[in-house]
Amino acid sequence: MDLATAIILTIVTASTPLLIAAAGELLVERAGVLNLGVEGMMIMGAACGFGAAHLSGQPWLGIPAGILAGMAMAALFAVMVLGLVANQVACGLALTILGLGLSGLIGQGFVGQKLEPIGRLHVPLLSDIPVLGPILFHEDPFVYASFALVLGLWWFLGRTRAGLVVRAVGDNHASAHALGYPVRRVRLLAILFGGGCAGLAGAYLSLVYTPFWVTGMSAGRGWIALALVVFASWRPWRLLFGAYLFGTMSIGQLHLQAMRGVLPEFLLLPGQFWSALPYAATIVVLVAISRSGRRRGAEPAMLGQTFVPDR
Repeated sequence: MDLATAIILTIVTASTPLLIAAAGELLVERAGVLNLGVEGMMIMGAACGFGAAHLSGQPWLGIPAGILAGMAMAALFAVMVLGLVANQVACGLALTILGLGLSGLIGQGFVGQKLEPIGRLHVPLLSDIPVLGPILFHEDPFVYASFALVLGLWWFLGRTRAGLVVRAVGDNHASAHALGYPVRRVRLLAILFGGGCAGLAGAYLSLVYTPFWVTGMSAGRGWIALALVVFASWRPWRLLFGAYLFGTMSIGQLHLQAMRGVLPEFLLLPGQFWSALPYAATIVVLVAISRSGRRRGAEPAMLGQTFVPDR
């Protein structure tokens, strides 16, 4: 495997958890709910996924464990914002703090333990094609699941009646309620779906990306996923571009720092500059893209607003 292929495979691996978590949050926000607890749900998915895989000796069991952990955290969030009509921003931040603390407690006994990572799929003949074979036909199942998730989300929101109901609830929950649509039920299902995706993204971190447990291993990826939804203008296909652009920049900055030894002396800037430059460039590009989406009114009108049905 040459260096270019290895770099591309690393970019795919770095982008996958962002894409999965952002896809789940996009549906949640399309339903009019702002869940800032993605980081907490993701780290809980990583902790519970690793714990289940380590205790059972079966790495595959970590996948449903991570999904269920994310959904459990999401259910707690739903109880607060839908049942108790609490502030969504405050509850999301509290969920992140709870997830970070609880995951540290759960993973305390697993620090330093390692797992056999979930292997990559191998397609006979196709995986052996030079360059394209390892990239397209020799990835782990999570990569293909992330593409299927984005495609399914695009089809669901734009081509199904249920997707139109979700969008209606996010654009005007009062009108949707007046038409007889179960606003709370729609939002509950969307929140649980988003939690499951965040938990799956977290499980990917501890089962594939770095198959060992480290406290705080989500490292802010939940916040990045939240930003990607806004930058993508709430459109599924743009998530793909945004996640892979950020993954490219995050891996690229490591290679930029490694190149400092071969650059001319006048270009030997501090390592912090090379670390920050790719992220700054990514933000500029994504903000430019999101401006066009905002001009067309892509943002759900009821995003972050509580719904109290008429008694």
